[in-house]
Amino acid sequence: MSGKIHARTEGMIATVTIENHGRLNALSLDMWKELRAAFEKLSADDSIRCVVIRGAGEEAFAAGADIAAFEKERFDIPSAKQYGVSVHTALDAIERCPHPVIAMIKGPCVGGGLEIAARCDMRIGGESARFGIPVNRLGAVVAYQEMRPLVAVAGPATALEILLEGRVFGAEEAEKKGIVNRIVPDADVEKESYATAGRIADGAPLVARWHKKFVRRLLDPKPLSEAELEDNYACFATEDYQTGFRSFLDKKKPVFKGR
Repeated sequence: MSGKIHARTEGMIATVTIENHGRLNALSLDMWKELRAAFEKLSADDSIRCVVIRGAGEEAFAAGADIAAFEKERFDIPSAKQYGVSVHTALDAIERCPHPVIAMIKGPCVGGGLEIAARCDMRIGGESARFGIPVNRLGAVVAYQEMRPLVAVAGPATALEILLEGRVFGAEEAEKKGIVNRIVPDADVEKESYATAGRIADGAPLVARWHKKFVRRLLDPKPLSEAELEDNYACFATEDYQTGFRSFLDKKKPVFKGR
């Protein structure tokens, strides 16, 4: 199976592309490893302020794992565990990326594709996008590590609906379920995704990182520590804060440096 993960950066916005033409951008084992490596590299680049992840072409965001490869890659418990390590570390790399990540969704976003999208901070889809995780037809489960973000995004009842029925559903229903942030005409998905990335990139990058950190922490029911509460005020010691409020008073567009 051919396929590749591509990463490129233009200005402050990076794009990660899942490419596997003719296979609805399904991911091979090597592609999961490449996806992890791409996000680890982008995470270490402080010049980046937003990442857009997309499928190559117009046919799909991603159709998840390639089932045809299961005979060689996931044929018993030991091989499934080894495969799971590659999938879970790739998904973790997306979630742990300090930069905001937007999923630009055209066409099918199913199985592992939906698991990837659930790890992103925002999801923007076209009207013809389709969603679902039909693993019940394979006799396979969605692992705890893969299910947790779906539960966080859609809630336990909707997550169970998706997994128990194994139904593939459309963009309008996905928006109602809270799986996507917004749906736009297919022709406008790319434009809207990069316009969103541009608005994020124009903001203070340290603030974006703090907000990502705060939201993730609030999903943990553990009481906030005093050290964590101090993070509420760390922004006031930054150069970006001085830039931001002075630009507001001077009615100028702020230019943030990430300091």
